[in-house]
Amino acid sequence: MTGRDPHESHRVSSPLELLFDLTFAVAFGTAANELAHALAADHIVPGIVAFCFATFAISWAWINFSWFASAYDTDDWVYRLTTMLQMVGVLVLALGLKPMFESVTKHEDTLDNDVMVWGYVLMRVAMVLQWLRAGSHDTARRDVVRVYLISILVAQVLWIVFALTDLPVGLTFALLVIPFLIEIGGPVYAETRLAGTPWHAHHIAERYGLMVIIALGEGLIGTMASINVLAEGGLTWEIGLLALAGTALTFGIWWSYFVVPAGEILHVHRERSFGFGYGHLLVFGSIVAVGAGLHGGATYLEHHTHLSLVGTVLTVAVPVGIYLLVFYAGYSSLTRTFDGLHVALLVLSAVVIAASLAMAAADVELVWCLLVLSLAPWVTVVGYEAAGFRHNAAVLEELAE
Repeated sequence: MTGRDPHESHRVSSPLELLFDLTFAVAFGTAANELAHALAADHIVPGIVAFCFATFAISWAWINFSWFASAYDTDDWVYRLTTMLQMVGVLVLALGLKPMFESVTKHEDTLDNDVMVWGYVLMRVAMVLQWLRAGSHDTARRDVVRVYLISILVAQVLWIVFALTDLPVGLTFALLVIPFLIEIGGPVYAETRLAGTPWHAHHIAERYGLMVIIALGEGLIGTMASINVLAEGGLTWEIGLLALAGTALTFGIWWSYFVVPAGEILHVHRERSFGFGYGHLLVFGSIVAVGAGLHGGATYLEHHTHLSLVGTVLTVAVPVGIYLLVFYAGYSSLTRTFDGLHVALLVLSAVVIAASLAMAAADVELVWCLLVLSLAPWVTVVGYEAAGFRHNAAVLEELAE
């Protein structure tokens, strides 16, 4: 476990990494389902708070493993078994999402995140074992390994203390900022002030792209939930339009995301990895929230929601808007460029989102509102295919110089 070559040719995700990602499909699905139920019950602010906490916990667990694997994946029997233990931990974490959501949305006295924390304990036991192996073999980077180990262990002790201490929900969330800062600060120090780990730029870009696809799956699941409601009365044109809206929205987000040459940029500018890596916390969360909103469309069609038509469309429109803002901000941060076309595309996307909300306010059927809303990411797609590709070409040309 001396570290892999960061310039290795044809480095791709391993079958073990793909299997590992499936547990996060379960976790994201649970979080999306809980958010959809919270919004339908009119627990809007508490539901969003709980969802943000859940998204961070899920995404951070994946980030921990993925960056380590990019640097030290040996794929021997010890590595495989410790990865399996981490997968168990993710499932335990997912099991704890429902009681956590309920403690927040029902305004209970304390935050019920005990099960989530024990899931993290399982994952961190495996992660610590992995780092200890790396430290014993990769002697040149023992100071780097030490920083990772200390930050992981200190943060985990704090997570356990806050879980076992019955503090008010608000105070608990405030105190959780401390382990959060330790969690994100440890890697920053190790990678920027010390030698860092030999992670592979193209491999990391591919890993993040695959997790985006996992998150996009929630959009298709949410669309299917709404289709099932309409299908109870037999096959109708509304089903086709709703299927088109959900698929087009998901496809448009996918298309826009994968136009960014992240691997090529990170290969040359490794110092930009933290903006890319941590920024995806918002990318993952917004995409999963889109799926939750589409799932909420099913509760609206079933008349099992407290939300109005405008409120229901907002549950999809808001995360779509957040995704687009984060996407363009992330592109500018990663490429260190500014393009006036991007501003125009953002404004036009906002017009499309506003149009869908105006239609909802005018009491136009949900299917049509979602169909118009699904065009929002396609503004970026069309803009890129018509002219934006030239900006990408210029960015890549500069990298080659």
